[in-house]
Amino acid sequence: MKTADKTKQELMQSAENDMQALIKDIGLTDREKLALTCRILFDKGHDAGLAGQITCRADTDDTFLTQRFGLGFDEISAENLIVVDQDLKPLNGEGMPNPANRFHTWIYKEHPEVNCIIHTHPTYVAALSMLEVPLVISHMDTSGLYDDCSFVADWPGVPVGNEEGVLISKALGDNRAVFLAHHGQLVTGRNIEEACNLAVLIERAAKLQLLAMSGGEIQPLPPALAKEAHDWTSTDKRNKVNFAYYARQALKNHSDCI
Repeated sequence: MKTADKTKQELMQSAENDMQALIKDIGLTDREKLALTCRILFDKGHDAGLAGQITCRADTDDTFLTQRFGLGFDEISAENLIVVDQDLKPLNGEGMPNPANRFHTWIYKEHPEVNCIIHTHPTYVAALSMLEVPLVISHMDTSGLYDDCSFVADWPGVPVGNEEGVLISKALGDNRAVFLAHHGQLVTGRNIEEACNLAVLIERAAKLQLLAMSGGEIQPLPPALAKEAHDWTSTDKRNKVNFAYYARQALKNHSDCI
């Protein structure tokens, strides 16, 4: 075997090179990807009535694409998304965004690397949040969130004020995710694909944590190996390949969204 004498790092780099060369990106607009993200998350248990918001930066500075308040995640399409400014005013004058989008604007303001934000109250995240304990990453499958999720232990109430924006933006720090006690989760991404993947991942992590806690004491991952796994699963190409799979799943049930 030609690869039998290769190091682990060489094999990982070779696999990354093959992904870049052999797997093509899906040709979708941000509107289409954001609509698909709503349907993906609906199918994966993130539906909580009208709670939760998904946004991404729009083409014009300080404007954001989001869902129209009053529509559930399963009703979002590329056509009914709206563009709003930093004051949450729709630029086309139609509908309104979720008022809690206000804290998204603070994150975008303070974190220029963030291009997409997803905040939801999925079942297992919500249940774990009631225990006032941080998210614990102790499984290979959820290592993408290892040392990458902040914890807000105090619930500030309904998150429609600027105070919540300052609090959550500061708590995020250099991480991509925030676990909010008595509330839910927030994840960010350099693009829509990354944020969508993290939203799916954080709900799975919460589910595994609750199951593990019911059986005993959770044991930690070796830090160096956990960091290696985090970086391996967090590349831009890996995010796009993974999102494409979720998109194909969603389109089987929601062909109307794009």
